[in-house]
Amino acid sequence: MSAFYYKFIRVDMYNIVENRKKVIMDFVESPMYVPMKEKELATFFGIEKAKRYELKEVLQELLLEGKLEITKRGKYKKSEKKFLLGEFIANQRGFGFVKVEGRDSDIFIPAEYTSNAMNGDTVKVVIDMESGEKKAEGHIIGIEKHANSQVVGYYQKSNRFGFVLPDDTKIFKDIYIPQGKGNGAKTGDKVVVDITDFGNDKKKPEGKVVEILGKNTDIGVDILSIARSFGLPEKFGEEVENELKSIPKKVLKKDIKGRADFRDKVTVTIDGEDAKDLDDAITLEKNGNVWHLGVHIADVTNYVRENTALDKEALQRATSVYLVDRVIPMLPKKLSNGICSLNQGEDRLALSCMMEIDEKGNIIGHNICESVINVNERMTYTAVNEVITNSNEETEKRYADYIDLFKDFKTVSDLLRGARTKRGSIDFDLPESKVILDKNGRAIDIKPYERNSATKLIEDFMLAANETVAEDFFWQDIPFLYRVHENPDPDKMKSLAIFINNFGFTLRRKNDEVPPKEIQKLLVNIDGSDAEPIISRIALRSMKRARYDTVCIGHFGLAAKYYTHFTSPIRRYPDLQIHRIIKENIRNGLSSRRIEHYRNILDDVALQSSKMERRAEEAERETVKYKKCEYMLNHIGEEFDGIISGVTSFGIFVELENTVEGFIRMSDLEGDYFEYNEAGYELVGEFTKKKFVLGQKVRVKVYDIDRLAKRIDFKLVKEKNGRGY
Repeated sequence: MSAFYYKFIRVDMYNIVENRKKVIMDFVESPMYVPMKEKELATFFGIEKAKRYELKEVLQELLLEGKLEITKRGKYKKSEKKFLLGEFIANQRGFGFVKVEGRDSDIFIPAEYTSNAMNGDTVKVVIDMESGEKKAEGHIIGIEKHANSQVVGYYQKSNRFGFVLPDDTKIFKDIYIPQGKGNGAKTGDKVVVDITDFGNDKKKPEGKVVEILGKNTDIGVDILSIARSFGLPEKFGEEVENELKSIPKKVLKKDIKGRADFRDKVTVTIDGEDAKDLDDAITLEKNGNVWHLGVHIADVTNYVRENTALDKEALQRATSVYLVDRVIPMLPKKLSNGICSLNQGEDRLALSCMMEIDEKGNIIGHNICESVINVNERMTYTAVNEVITNSNEETEKRYADYIDLFKDFKTVSDLLRGARTKRGSIDFDLPESKVILDKNGRAIDIKPYERNSATKLIEDFMLAANETVAEDFFWQDIPFLYRVHENPDPDKMKSLAIFINNFGFTLRRKNDEVPPKEIQKLLVNIDGSDAEPIISRIALRSMKRARYDTVCIGHFGLAAKYYTHFTSPIRRYPDLQIHRIIKENIRNGLSSRRIEHYRNILDDVALQSSKMERRAEEAERETVKYKKCEYMLNHIGEEFDGIISGVTSFGIFVELENTVEGFIRMSDLEGDYFEYNEAGYELVGEFTKKKFVLGQKVRVKVYDIDRLAKRIDFKLVKEKNGRGY
């Protein structure tokens, strides 16, 4: 008998699967091996028939790990497949997807092949099947990095141990808490758990309770739990707090020296009523036929110096996060609401982009400089909108001295927007909602965000400054951070064209490419139609996600060759980062050493900023979903009108007029067996040919709500035939 035989038999005595796998792989990788079937391997190793299931288990694990593969004739050989690294995105139903950077589509992972990966883990994946028509399918062979070192959930106490039921419904296993590791938690407490052992197929993850957040009925604990589950830090560390002590409350005279002094210019800020971190102000004058627009941005870098504790913490957070009941800021309040905020009547340091704009809305000249300003009036979007639309006589009296200025703002805004529209800039005006809370933090109403003339003019001015700064530094060929938005995937544009054709609209493509102007034309054509909400949403889903990069590849959505984020350094790290570069360049120019320094760090800054932006968006979305569930608890059994906002193979999503979205299970669609037509975004009855189509109007009843899963279930009351337009 061979040495391999004795090795397999010997380890069989100890029943050690890992050793058995090593024996098999040593044999497969040896020069004497030729591909064999399972039966041939069993014969070679002398494994009796009754125990061949043990060999089968070992071979199956090696297949799942990607170390072996099976030929068409059923023979085992060393795998030639290469694995890919990606992020595992779990689904509540057990399966998942792996998102691999550089791939246009995700890889589908059936539930039985997830290899114990948790949502967010970085995994090794092998593709098993891939064709042009179907999504790639594969299996996970290993976990490179765990994403969930901490988990938030409900604690359940047993006699000698406990369990934590994760809030994240994409984490399918409870966390086992051994005796003495519960930290005094009681049944029903919301807790934070450090995972000490991630377990395997036969063993639950294990952990210890490190923080008790309180009962879920306690005020604010619901949102705090979501913040913790995303790893959002609330407090700043001791080192940061110590650095804050040396930051002045007033602007120092020495810091004003050498700056352009704009304190004599009429300067205003325009923000929401509740805003406290005011990082942009505006001035506007006219000289002949040329408008002189000043966009003045808080000079945060004067106080947040490179490589300080403040700077490192700001990069770690990368963005402020706006949850329904709180803001988790990128910078401490002493900066964000204090010395950096452009508060009325206070001298403030700024970085100013002074633009010259002609009568066609073209920016024909500019100057970027360090400055000092003093805001004359802290305005709100509501008040400015009432003035420029002549809708409130009392407001007009209150701001009589500024009426001409605000009207001029509107004129210049229209010029800039017109120029952007002419080149093909896309403006998705999808409804967003604001959840209104009572003093106890409970949701009592859901209202749409108002996007009025005042919000649009600020948007126009900020976009103009961002483009101007980006183009300036692109041509200087200096290391920089850009906000980029790549061209859409041609296959998605093809699907969009087919979909909108069902509504009677067309999308012109040239060499499989769709210019921004075509999307813009589509949005104009559907404006005011019943099809507008759903086509706008599908068009937006067909776009790629904007991100940060060190290479200026343009911004598809804005139809802009050059774009960056310059205007919000209090709440976005990329803006703060480029302010440093701009100021260094203004003062002494960048030395070769500093150019090399920025080349070394900016790719990481771009990656971190993009990653933290996604985290913030997800956290914000989850808190809104939770509060919408809370609000709808008072409406169970009530009927509402809505439209079908999503169609899947397992049911349909319906969005109500108040932006609340719920789900109708396939099993609750009565009268037929429905099949999913992915290309047409529809369910079609097998016998009746009845259809449920994206955009179709329906009436639903609120049936059930699961706040923990953040899910609302509807039952269909009646539907309008066809597409509802």
